Amino acid sequence: MNDTQPATALPPLTKIVATIGPATAERSALRGLIEAGAAVFRLNFSHGSLDDHQAVVEGLRAESEAAGRVIAIMGDLPGLKVRVGPIEGAGVEVRDGDTAIFQRPPIPASTGTSPHRFNTTYEGLIDDVKVGDRVLVNEGVVRMRIVEVRKHEIVCTVTTGGVVSSGKGVNLPDSRVNAPVPTERDAECVRWAIDHDLDFLAQSFVRSAEDISRLRTLIARELERSGRVQERLPIIAKIEHPAALQEIEAIIDAADGIIIARGDLGVETELARVPVMQRMLTAAAQAAGKPCLVATHMLESMIDAPAPTRAEVSDVATAVFAGADAVMLSGETAIGKFPARAVEFMVRIAREVEQAQAAEPPAQSPPAKPMRARHRTAALAHGAFTIAADYGAKFIAVWSQQGGGARLLSQNNFTIPILAFSSDRAAVCRMQILRGVCPVPSDPPRTLSGFTAMVDRVVLEAGWARRGDRCILIAGGPLGTQGVTNTLALHEVGCPDSGFICHGDVS
Repeated sequence: MNDTQPATALPPLTKIVATIGPATAERSALRGLIEAGAAVFRLNFSHGSLDDHQAVVEGLRAESEAAGRVIAIMGDLPGLKVRVGPIEGAGVEVRDGDTAIFQRPPIPASTGTSPHRFNTTYEGLIDDVKVGDRVLVNEGVVRMRIVEVRKHEIVCTVTTGGVVSSGKGVNLPDSRVNAPVPTERDAECVRWAIDHDLDFLAQSFVRSAEDISRLRTLIARELERSGRVQERLPIIAKIEHPAALQEIEAIIDAADGIIIARGDLGVETELARVPVMQRMLTAAAQAAGKPCLVATHMLESMIDAPAPTRAEVSDVATAVFAGADAVMLSGETAIGKFPARAVEFMVRIAREVEQAQAAEPPAQSPPAKPMRARHRTAALAHGAFTIAADYGAKFIAVWSQQGGGARLLSQNNFTIPILAFSSDRAAVCRMQILRGVCPVPSDPPRTLSGFTAMVDRVVLEAGWARRGDRCILIAGGPLGTQGVTNTLALHEVGCPDSGFICHGDVS
């Protein structure tokens, strides 16, 4: 690239998560999602077989390598999702005022008039509910209230009628479900995720920090089984039940990040409260320095339409303005007709918002996180915020062997990209979930001046910068070692006399 050519755009600061399903399981579709700009790929273990997911993992890794792109793969554990048991045909229509009975033994659903009889996939349902609790079916389309609890069945009155069909979800917003967590199916998926080197696990229906602790114990046991006792598999807690809101600080502290799963959250709580909860949860994750993903119904109309609605565009933009690390597509890419286009729209929305934010007057430096205020890398990251604004830096380059330095930088809500170099494959992939961080796999140079030269070569060859562009370099020595970040330098791309000076070189 010559010096007069415009720089090639880096990915947006906000990461795009794409859920894989029947619409995107083939190699060509996976390639399209990667090229469109998806950074993280979600495997929903509630659907499909593990053999199906293995083919997807192999396809993603082959296509990302061919495209020269870094991606992360997240497995989404099923958790305990209560569903309606088998019903013949298209389902049973229940009307307002009808009586519906959920019975413990598996039975065929009644097809006549009230009372209607059903069963669920969770036999302990009857033991965990009480009179007055709500029972919501099919994302709350059908609503019931329990009027009697018997030894082997519960009796409900239908308050909002509709069709009850096989496999529809059953939500219990007022009940404390006492099923074991993680489930047997979760354990099977954890073992598979470790054997196939997935980058994250999302834990469904988290209600307490203890849920996360139990999953972490299971992960540690499976890692030990595979001879990888020094490794860890990050857990992203899905917030989709009101009980989680009562313990949100403890949950965020126990997890490695959160997903605001607005689908079930909007069923379990008052729908009008969801935007308020989204804002609160985003702020709580940011205060703790943990990644936050916003999910569900973001571009829902694109399951069938080639463009989103204006309201959906505003919804995605709101999440980006709030500083969410990532926005997630579910049905849009899993079963939608225009999966790659949905990712492209997400990228376009994120870019527009981020460009507007970058054009605003520089904000004051964000307060240091109390838990990290005395950590030297956190201090460098915090100081870099002010320096970047004063110096007019176009980007930050950091050597972040395990991703910790990149995460600390990401917490400061930069409006410029953070190029995070590492020789650790797992760390490179896991940094893809962090807002603003563009991970770059690299062998560690022997000296800090060698790191400066490597940064120049990478950004000029990729077209990410021009000669003379200002940037900030953060590293330590020896490079490739965890926890030694201690140096910050101002640099002009392509100028060998700027950046880390000889006295900072470490062999």
